[in-house]
Amino acid sequence: MARIAHPSSHLSVRTYGASHGSHDHAHFQILVGLEGALELEVAGRGLRIGAGEGYVVPPGERHDFEARQGARCLVLDSHDSGWAMAGTAPTPATLALASYLAEACSRGLPRAQAMGPALLLEAWLPTPITSPRARREIDWAALADWASGRWTLDRVEVADLAARVHLSPAQFAARCREEFGLSTQQWLRGLQLDQARRLRAQGLPVAEAARRSGYRSPSALTAALRRRT
Repeated sequence: MARIAHPSSHLSVRTYGASHGSHDHAHFQILVGLEGALELEVAGRGLRIGAGEGYVVPPGERHDFEARQGARCLVLDSHDSGWAMAGTAPTPATLALASYLAEACSRGLPRAQAMGPALLLEAWLPTPITSPRARREIDWAALADWASGRWTLDRVEVADLAARVHLSPAQFAARCREEFGLSTQQWLRGLQLDQARRLRAQGLPVAEAARRSGYRSPSALTAALRRRT
């Protein structure tokens, strides 16, 4: 049979019967079963399109077809090269759209018929697997040094720490929990206590060690050291 040419994408609902047909064409032909079963043989491969099933016939592949008990299909004839990336079977998201487009064709809705080919391709294509975004590295040692140098100046807040590494407080808290198994307050208290212990090991009095490491009072530091021990 002669090659069938279509100047542009065309969406329609077609009814197939027991009469055998055969052709090939220069465009993609996309079939989605609505009712019955359409028997196909594409380039020597046999397949069956039932309701809720579909197939993409590539350009140039001869296909024979018949529906002994009758069948209705949504048919898209398309020159869009994007169909080369589509799998032969539709994704689940495609089927509800195909049902709507079939109704739109029957009712002659112009906007749905005009936009339908592009929407069908978008729904048919598999969802791309995206690579995880590269995460901003946190220099925890540098951050600890920065915090340790501020105990005598001001209270160190989680928001200040997060801002230093260009994260939101919630993101910073999540990273702290993920990398240390600690809340941000637990991590900060650990920094304070480590600094106080170093100062005490250098011979500083409890009161001075408490002041330099951000404790409210010498007794608060003493209690923290006792809990750590």
